[in-house]
Amino acid sequence: MLITKNNKIFFVSSVAAGITILFLNGCAGPVATQGEATASIKGEVVEKRVPNSFVAKAEQDKVDDGWIRSFNDPTLITLTDEALAANPGLQIARAKVDQANSLTRQAEAGLKPTVGYAGGYADTEYKGSGTGKGGSGGGLDISWEADVWGRIATDIAGSKQETAATIADYQFARQSLAASVANGWFMANTAKFQHQFAEDVVKLQQKRVEVAVAMEDIGKGTKRDVHLARGAAASAGEAARDALSASEKALRSLELLLGRYPYADLQTADKLVAVPPPIPAGIPSAILERRPDLIAAEHRVASAFFKQKEAELLHLPRFNFTLGVGLNTINDAIAGLSAGLFGPLYTGGAIEAEVDKATAVQQGAIAAYAEAALRAFKEVEESLATEEHLLKREEYLKVEVRENKIAYDQTMAQHEIGQITLLDVLTIENKWIASRIAEMDVAGQRLVNRVNLHLALGGSFEESPVAAKQQ
Repeated sequence: MLITKNNKIFFVSSVAAGITILFLNGCAGPVATQGEATASIKGEVVEKRVPNSFVAKAEQDKVDDGWIRSFNDPTLITLTDEALAANPGLQIARAKVDQANSLTRQAEAGLKPTVGYAGGYADTEYKGSGTGKGGSGGGLDISWEADVWGRIATDIAGSKQETAATIADYQFARQSLAASVANGWFMANTAKFQHQFAEDVVKLQQKRVEVAVAMEDIGKGTKRDVHLARGAAASAGEAARDALSASEKALRSLELLLGRYPYADLQTADKLVAVPPPIPAGIPSAILERRPDLIAAEHRVASAFFKQKEAELLHLPRFNFTLGVGLNTINDAIAGLSAGLFGPLYTGGAIEAEVDKATAVQQGAIAAYAEAALRAFKEVEESLATEEHLLKREEYLKVEVRENKIAYDQTMAQHEIGQITLLDVLTIENKWIASRIAEMDVAGQRLVNRVNLHLALGGSFEESPVAAKQQ
């Protein structure tokens, strides 16, 4: 250490600084790798529970990204971009990422020295007359803890894993938001078309009331037909109002995702898009590497592993070093280096309890990963099976609608020549109306299920840079 008294400055020589840095770097204990931290879930989940293929019918090919473009709906893409920019829930998830990064930096600070300064003045012979003798001094204090056993480094490793989990949570939140916007868009359009159909039925029933009244006036109809017609018109009006309510609710839910005020005035499409062709589902084990929520769960297993190791290291002693340098008013330089050792002998079971708690957290994280993986497989299997079921249902409903419409037209023709009553007409008509509404509902469900399948498989709604470049 070189000190210049006249100028009252001092500094630590480069040799001393180099020795300090070497000491700090050399005192960091070994830290486990992420592979070692997550080894427990390989046997618990992957080897025991993951099949070689999905039970439901699926193509085992590579899952593509950019699924949102497969619907060929520019409005959907625009709405998704709007939601990603303005959705408050996604902004909360982004803020959590920033918080996690800050916590990691805070943990990393534990390996670095802490430097502080202090100063003071004291009047040692105050006589009440304004004269006296005093002294002042100031200096720097540098302190650090040597991470001999790797406890601090292990804490940092755990914090980094938790940050990685939070980032994965954010990525899953983005994918979930895109899927919710797509589903909300398809549901809003389906509800709109169902409402339009319900309004057409209202007009049909109102016209029938007019005919029934006119027929009754000229003696070719009955009062019962008038009442039946009016009841059918009221029922159609109630159904149309219910469809309008469902449409408005769907619009408000979508607007909320977009970060807009829920006016229920979003402009919807003129027709429902077609369901894209079947997609490859890949193999089950690939989901563990694709789905951000499973990636987050894996990082949390690793974080719990490091936290448990950190708790075990609390039994070992800590080494602390402090370097102080300073000057006082009499041109004296003061310097000192002190070292401290603290090792726990008896803590009343506090350290043991901390180890037990960390071990329990680790076991819970492993179980949570297994639960999340099984839930993910269920979502894929369910979506694949539902896709096939909905396709068959839509095929049956198309036939049902066509046949019911033919039967309705024939019934109307018979009614007009007086062969059957209005009650017979209304019975067939209700079947046609119900089948048509169900057909539209299943068409919307197929689109929603396709979106859910993409989300379950872990394919991103955004195109990968390589795929985008090739296009």
